[in-house]
Amino acid sequence: MSARICLPVVYLLLTFLFASLPATAAGGRGDATIFIYHHFGDNRYPTTNVGMDEFREQMAYLAAHDYSVIPLSELVEMLASSTPLPPKTVVITIDDGYRTTYSEAWPVLREYGFPFTVFLYVEGLEKRYSNYLTWDQVAEMAAAGVDFQDHSYSHHRLADWPRGMAEDQYRAWIRNDLVKGAEIMERRLGQRPRFFAIPYGEYNHIVLDEAQKLGYEAVFTQDAGSVSDDTDLMMIPREPILGTNWSTLAHFIQVLERVDLPFSEMTPGLSPLRENPPPRIGARLLYPERYRPGTFGIFVSELGWRQATLEGDLVYIDNDTELTRRINRVMISARERESGRTALRFWMLTQPPGE
Repeated sequence: MSARICLPVVYLLLTFLFASLPATAAGGRGDATIFIYHHFGDNRYPTTNVGMDEFREQMAYLAAHDYSVIPLSELVEMLASSTPLPPKTVVITIDDGYRTTYSEAWPVLREYGFPFTVFLYVEGLEKRYSNYLTWDQVAEMAAAGVDFQDHSYSHHRLADWPRGMAEDQYRAWIRNDLVKGAEIMERRLGQRPRFFAIPYGEYNHIVLDEAQKLGYEAVFTQDAGSVSDDTDLMMIPREPILGTNWSTLAHFIQVLERVDLPFSEMTPGLSPLRENPPPRIGARLLYPERYRPGTFGIFVSELGWRQATLEGDLVYIDNDTELTRRINRVMISARERESGRTALRFWMLTQPPGE
């Protein structure tokens, strides 16, 4: 399973917008980067694969440039306790639990002593799909210190609110799937998963709410972006490394140079669209003074990139185009005033049930 919702378009845009920006040494404020991988050295899946030469090159870069690769749990604990994030912090995550995690990625990560987390698509293991890890392999890796967390049982597109399903039924559908996966993981591994990575990275307010109610300490998306002290524990971004263009070392380095762009009060928010076309798309910046005037932009999957207006702490675009896709990713971006680094953050717009 993999993220298929316009990710190539999003990352092509990011590459186009920011490829010309100079690499700048990280400043005093810490922003962590969480990488997400899927397949390793498996050319049958070109859109979600990373070649092993590229993967080794990326791990060598982290080691040679003194990046601190820490366990996912350590990063979550820093966020939860409001501990400032150190500069040059990196976390490595792998989604789904494909067999190449064991055969290809693990030996390289073990060589460098890098901790990592695998988010398991539980049904794939339970039904012994040939491309997925076995529970024996998981047990071997766990005994060696590899962290395993939850990626749901069925890997449904949870933000797809089924037509004709009332909200209480929709919530139960999400909850039952997550509970089933978590209970199997607890039985197999002896402990309940603490963290949840959303299948396909697709979410709305109900998906996040149900995950929080089930007691997950942190929820992870597939939105590009860095992690800062202002990151919401229920919407932690991760940077996918995949495909032809986005598994290169140049892209990997570019991602490491990005920083978070904290905002709140997104318009529209995480609930399904109540008004379409949405007349205004934007958010309130927590630190508008950090960014260079005139560099603000807003990207919407269906609309493309547009120059944004900044009024006080409100950054926005006006819109008269109806959104027809079931999900749109929205990105606000700018350049930091002092460092010139790219700052960005995403959220999702979803259609009402059955639309």
